[in-house]
Amino acid sequence: MPNNSILGVFAKSPIKPLEKHIRIVCKCANKLPSFFDAVIAKDWEKATKLREEISQLEKDADVLKRQLRLELPGGLFMPVERADLLELLTQQDRIANKAKDIAGRSLGREIEIPALLQDDFKAYLTRCLDAIEKAGDAICELDDLLEAGFRGREVDLVEKMIHQLDEIEDDTDSMQVNLRSGLRKMEAELNPVEVMFLYQIIEWVGDLADLAERVGARLEILLAKN
Repeated sequence: MPNNSILGVFAKSPIKPLEKHIRIVCKCANKLPSFFDAVIAKDWEKATKLREEISQLEKDADVLKRQLRLELPGGLFMPVERADLLELLTQQDRIANKAKDIAGRSLGREIEIPALLQDDFKAYLTRCLDAIEKAGDAICELDDLLEAGFRGREVDLVEKMIHQLDEIEDDTDSMQVNLRSGLRKMEAELNPVEVMFLYQIIEWVGDLADLAERVGARLEILLAKN
């Protein structure tokens, strides 16, 4: 193989695009608090604008995902297995998809969050986004992990992040139970169809944290293989 071809393989690091992808995903999901502020205020014009921004960021993540899938090299010079990176990419992308789904369904139904649940819902959403941020922080350590040869304090740092991510996801599970319990107590006062969609939105917001935890789990598998 000519020297320039070998250098080309090394130069096309898959890590930077993966990190860029998770940053777009985080930016996409982080639009949701402002979106729900608009929903609660029944400012549907602002909610529509924010939903469009979320949708555009999801498309940006999708474009980068397809590009990375096409260009991700395979063979002897990959520092980690191609399949592992593709699985990480898939889990990351599902977060952006879910954020778009949440905004789309909430706007489409002009969902109303009962006043008594609004503070708990906002805290729940914030905690789910904490999980995504923590997953993003862990992914952005991949370059340093590679440089360290998956050894030493860098591995300890990422493993600590993954543990923190698991703890955050546990928090969101408890918060979801409390929210669902609060909603159940007021079901009789609400439109049954709206109640059904509220339960769905609560579940989908929780999915954000679940998907972030899956990113951490895939990263943990990658650590175990190196």
